[in-house]
Amino acid sequence: MIDTHAHLYAEEFDEDRDAVLVRAKEAGIQHILLPNIDETTIDRLNALAMASDMCVPMMGLHPCYVKEDYKEQLQTIKMEFAKNDYIAVGEIGIDLYWDKTTQAYQEAAFIEQCRWAEEMRLPIAIHSRESTDLIVELIKRNAFKELTGVFHCFGGSMEQAKEIIGMGFRLGIGGVVTFKNSTLREVLRDIALENIVVETDSPYLAPTPYRGKRNETSYITEVVKQLSYIYEVSEQEIKNRTTENALALFKL
Repeated sequence: MIDTHAHLYAEEFDEDRDAVLVRAKEAGIQHILLPNIDETTIDRLNALAMASDMCVPMMGLHPCYVKEDYKEQLQTIKMEFAKNDYIAVGEIGIDLYWDKTTQAYQEAAFIEQCRWAEEMRLPIAIHSRESTDLIVELIKRNAFKELTGVFHCFGGSMEQAKEIIGMGFRLGIGGVVTFKNSTLREVLRDIALENIVVETDSPYLAPTPYRGKRNETSYITEVVKQLSYIYEVSEQEIKNRTTENALALFKL
């Protein structure tokens, strides 16, 4: 399996990161993809990627950390692509849940990073909390026809899912699909398995029965169990298909 989105370099794992990686390996994880947050997390992310052959880095500026100085941050982050190999531009996007006052900055930062991705022919990992329709519109308006990637932590409607897939993107499915009140299960029943990848977003959004606790990559097995139920296929089939999807998307 491939955890396509996890922040294992975060401080929440400083006490037992090695044990978390061991549990991930025991659960059958082949790769853990690490999206960046901002310029302060670059060193931690790269150190983990160098220390563990399971961990593969991305590079980008997370929308929740886009402020007035975003242009300076973007300069620092863009220079990273000349120093190291990154498999994607991420985590990028727009978040209108926490702070709408920075929307203009977030949009500008997102568009700029999409340009990088097209130039470098890299996929993007998109954060789209309360902004999915806006992000779709921005991608279309700016004619990013060569872009591909994943809408991380997808939890939207059937219409949004079909729009995203029609643009050549995949849906990142994590712990939310296991929540009792989630409508995602109904949406996915009409979405072909070839269009999804699995993720944890560790340390956030732990699946049931770990909801409310720190998430970790090994818990992705709970996401697989729920997808097995939704698609009425074996857990091994879910593992195989979502791994194939991730390998193709991220060119691993």
